[in-house]
Amino acid sequence: MRTRWILSFIVVVLTNIADAQKIKLPQIVKDAALQSNVMLESITTAREGNTALISPRTIENGKLKVVPSKDWTSGFFPGELWYLYAFTGDKKWKTKADSLTTLLQKEQFNSGTHDMGFKMYCSYGNGYRLTQNAQYKAVLIQSAKTLATRFNKKTGVIRSWDFGTDVWQYPVIIDNMMNLELLFAATRLTGDSLYYHIAVSHANTTLKNHFRKDYSCYHVVDYDTATGNVIKKMTHQGFADESAWARGQGWALYGYTMCYRETRDKTYLQQADSIAAFILHHPNMPEDAVPYWDFNDTAIPNAPKDASAAAVIASALYELSGYSKQRQLYKKFANKIMLSLTNNYRSAIGDNFGFILIHSTGNKPGNNEIDMPLSYADYYYLEALGRGKGRGKGK
Repeated sequence: MRTRWILSFIVVVLTNIADAQKIKLPQIVKDAALQSNVMLESITTAREGNTALISPRTIENGKLKVVPSKDWTSGFFPGELWYLYAFTGDKKWKTKADSLTTLLQKEQFNSGTHDMGFKMYCSYGNGYRLTQNAQYKAVLIQSAKTLATRFNKKTGVIRSWDFGTDVWQYPVIIDNMMNLELLFAATRLTGDSLYYHIAVSHANTTLKNHFRKDYSCYHVVDYDTATGNVIKKMTHQGFADESAWARGQGWALYGYTMCYRETRDKTYLQQADSIAAFILHHPNMPEDAVPYWDFNDTAIPNAPKDASAAAVIASALYELSGYSKQRQLYKKFANKIMLSLTNNYRSAIGDNFGFILIHSTGNKPGNNEIDMPLSYADYYYLEALGRGKGRGKGK
């Protein structure tokens, strides 16, 4: 029996090694660099006459959609350039990354959004990690201060959207878990534990209220600011209120893995393991491990895929594999995702204005960004490549 177990273990390890070796990092990085050159040229063309537009988001009506700094996706392409610098050491990418990152500087004071982590940590955070630039540090700290103003002590969470006041009183979305990394970083940078405690309160309250018994999560939870109680649970971008929106499950997995890294609280590790189990073993997970946009869309298998959700999940699993007893399972599944994305979900060089991945879904209920490239799919794909090779954050 023991011999059989050892042989099975060896097979799993060798399979993981074989899968990882199929992911040819140098060639993928070279291709990503070529696409990023195309994207930089595409941005220059798209910005003509409107210098407020700074960062690519998707393709809309056959044209590159470039967004201003206030858009929640504005930090992803600068982050991609920082990853290219990390992969290659080529100062060209450092110069380009710095140039685009600096265009986000005013967002450090934008208190009208919860997306400070997406915008500022993916850009300035990666920049500071790689350069130790004191100006980047100052921007990160101010960004965290601004994000902290959206925390409500009664509810114990950071408010997400300011719109939809006719629908919600105090909406909190699962995506908001991703912005906590900025707060944890601020405590490290300043020594002020305020940011840490806000992040922990948000993570704990979300863990309590956002998840179902099977560890899938709701997209939106609305709170009563007078009592702190939950008013309702629903979705905004998923198939139905009780469905499992794929990218939302990815945000949850990534968020609690990151929270474990920052706190070493085993509650977060257990939560991440449970979320991973839901995702990996879901009967509607496709054979190629790139999920449909929502695990419960009744049109499956004729439903859109979401490469962005796959990239987020892969990146999270690589990091989680460094903490969990399920190390081999997670690495194997992440490798499977990355092989699928690399072999079947990449743009041809020169196509799609320079986006790396195709077949993502942004907001299907809103009939928006369906089966399109998305900047955050590219960002988390590059991050996952680094983590898979032991070069990413959290390693």
